[in-house]
Amino acid sequence: MKKQSQISEKAYKAAGFIGKYQKLISDTVIPYQYSVLQDKAPDTEKSHVVANFVNAAKALKGEDVGDGFYGMVFQDSDAAKWIEAVAFSLINNPDAELEKAADDLIDLIAAAQDEDGYLNTFFTIKDRDKRWSNLLEAHELYCSGHFIEAAVAYYEATGKRTLLDVMEKNIEHIYDVFINKKNGGFPGHPEIELALMKFYRATGNKHAFELCQYFIDARGVDVEFYKKEAEKRDWSVWNSNPMDNDYRQADKPVREQSDAVGHAVRAVYLYTGMADLASETDDKELLEACHRLWNSITRRRMYLTGGIGSTVHGEAFTVDYDLPSDTAYAETCASIGLMFFASRMLENEVKGEYADVMEQAFYNTVLAGMQLDGKRFFYVNPLQVDPGISGIAPTHRHDLTQRPKWYACACCPPNAARLISSFGMYAYGENEDTAFCHMYAAGEISFNNGIKLVCTTDYPHGMNVQYKVTGNGKLAVRIPGWSKNYELVVDGKKVDAEPVDGYVYIDVDGEINATLTLDGTPVFVRASGKIPALTGMTAVKRGPLVYCFEGVDNGCVRAIRVDRSKAIELGGYNELLGATTLVVSGERVEDFDGLYTTDEEKTTPVKAIAVPYYTWGNRGENEMRVWMQCK
Repeated sequence: MKKQSQISEKAYKAAGFIGKYQKLISDTVIPYQYSVLQDKAPDTEKSHVVANFVNAAKALKGEDVGDGFYGMVFQDSDAAKWIEAVAFSLINNPDAELEKAADDLIDLIAAAQDEDGYLNTFFTIKDRDKRWSNLLEAHELYCSGHFIEAAVAYYEATGKRTLLDVMEKNIEHIYDVFINKKNGGFPGHPEIELALMKFYRATGNKHAFELCQYFIDARGVDVEFYKKEAEKRDWSVWNSNPMDNDYRQADKPVREQSDAVGHAVRAVYLYTGMADLASETDDKELLEACHRLWNSITRRRMYLTGGIGSTVHGEAFTVDYDLPSDTAYAETCASIGLMFFASRMLENEVKGEYADVMEQAFYNTVLAGMQLDGKRFFYVNPLQVDPGISGIAPTHRHDLTQRPKWYACACCPPNAARLISSFGMYAYGENEDTAFCHMYAAGEISFNNGIKLVCTTDYPHGMNVQYKVTGNGKLAVRIPGWSKNYELVVDGKKVDAEPVDGYVYIDVDGEINATLTLDGTPVFVRASGKIPALTGMTAVKRGPLVYCFEGVDNGCVRAIRVDRSKAIELGGYNELLGATTLVVSGERVEDFDGLYTTDEEKTTPVKAIAVPYYTWGNRGENEMRVWMQCK
């Protein structure tokens, strides 16, 4: 089968659930985040991102830089992700005032670029002589990667080249440093690899493509590279261990890697670039490495919610089946990166499992990373919180019970904004004669192959998906792995064809009307016996949505044991959460004074209320659990 590729976000006009979220991003999230970047948001962590660019431009002119640089070494990337979110937002919801704000910020960024193409406010303001001397920690290539992505998105959205030209000059500078001058090395934080592939596809710039190949092929070849680099300098950002190669996926060449290790966001960004390069070059060895790494994540190191990275120590993967609920890290950015990886694997081969995981990550962890009003954000996404312990005890300090407004390390909020705003690119794909429906998203889609589609659905809460399709070719509709039963009807006739790798292919000749009905029966989920933290526990799902139990609905959640022998019932519609609840039968165990007792248990029957995991934490601080004890 011919490979498929992402559609442009321009091809998708959203409606329904996704349309509502994209409007929230446009109307609330993007303006709020820009006020943060300008340090104008009240009672919010200082960002100083815009001021850093202003001060960098002053430094290049030899002027006084005032308050200098403030923030993390990668602070610039927040501006890049914001611009990328704006680009997709302008496609979905044109806004002249917002476009003017982005143009003004881009002008500030352009003014902060050095004559040779270098762009990074940390070094431009603090010490230009230290450029490219700390690939281990300094995130120069990471920041460039995010600006490259933003430049491509903004150019495709508006046709404006200012940022694209800035980043082309930056790419030529990087090419000169690493290829012409053979500076050596590879980014401590992968990201630029996937960005360079986007730039190459948008512009045909072969130096971008060559750089991507170089950074991927160089990684892990010299396992002492960072050690040698550290020995040449007398300064550090975080005193990172230069020999902790697992942390930065550099313990061996990428084609030899098998286990997802280290910092979870770095890992999936790297794997995305690898899969993208494999697709472009038809590199079978590189793709086979991607298969091994994909299986490592999704079969042994991923939470039910599509969260990845189970420890706060290094925000990292640990070992197989180590998936504790109460100390989970599961960074929002990591699940976004997992979606990137899945989408690039789909470009190599159309298999439903990639879209299944993409959907699992999006509707659970990614959406949970943002409060329903778009004004607060989770960096960490635990599957269990206990007020009084979570966010307080040293072992649980990272697992908060409420979303903060912002963070000193603010990678997740703008990352969520750009992902949600570009949802159509992940939901739909195409090749020369086929339109692919990877995820179910209401709206209108125009494919480059001439096929046009209108999707009507209340998904993920409704299980009925209707397509009106015009054109000539094929429509490929995914049948999710979680739907034990389904019905597909085309022009009034039931389709009995078996799915091929998770997709049913329908001929389109003129116009067809197709209706897919998925199995919306709520189900209990058991965990593998290999996961020690979940022995004897159960969770609840309906469709793609993982549900959880909150104290606001149930009182003390940890005192409840659910009864798997009784069917889960559909509950009422919660207006505040915008979601249907589930009702689960069980029993409540009566508590007692003291720590331990030999007395017999006292129980009472209970009807426990479950709500979608992505909605938790929107009704004040309270207890929450995904995995429950069984009766």
